[in-house]
Amino acid sequence: MQADAAVESDHRDDRDRDVETGLRGVFVREESAAIQEIGYSVGRLEMSTVLGIIIGICLSAACGFRVFVPLLGLSIAALSGRLELSPGFEWIGTWPALIALATATVIEIGTYYIPWLDNVMDALLAPAAVVAGVIATASMVDDVSPFLKWALAIVAGGGVSAVVHGGTAAFRAGSSGTTGGSANFLVATLELVGSVLITILAVVLPVLCLVAVIWICYKMIAIMTRWRLIRRRAA
Repeated sequence: MQADAAVESDHRDDRDRDVETGLRGVFVREESAAIQEIGYSVGRLEMSTVLGIIIGICLSAACGFRVFVPLLGLSIAALSGRLELSPGFEWIGTWPALIALATATVIEIGTYYIPWLDNVMDALLAPAAVVAGVIATASMVDDVSPFLKWALAIVAGGGVSAVVHGGTAAFRAGSSGTTGGSANFLVATLELVGSVLITILAVVLPVLCLVAVIWICYKMIAIMTRWRLIRRRAA
């Protein structure tokens, strides 16, 4: 009987070990699945943040062509649910903001078709273009620290907008000097088309738009460098 009891005890110990092993396997599988799910969520969040930064920078570049066109496009995209604005910038996606931006866009576009006033507008709107670029990028950057958000908005957003606006201003100044301003309407049209196209691409195809923005910035830097050399030789 002692032998039978010992055998039964051994069987019970084996069953306990099997149950323990099975439970441990279940816990390991559940933990592994949870880790994978968390990793997937983090990866998806990072991709969303990166796309937001790309969209913001592209919209900032469009602000260099026309200050209010990209902000108007951003407002339309937010109202239609195409884009989600970061906290603190929800006002852009409201009807009052849409109406105000649409009005400002029409006025801005019209003034660039008035001879010589377009050059004045370039000087007056240079700070506004930088501010609009900062707003455009900041409104699309979320899930990062406030320091990183505003650093990106000021350096990347404001910087890209300043480069594009500086290049267009130099190009218009050259056009005014060589044609007496008669070809400036063509420059204004190209700027308007560029602003609209970049705004649309930023929302629909942000990665492709970023490539285009990098190329545009390269060209704008070349234009500004050439214009400085021309002015230096003339002086």
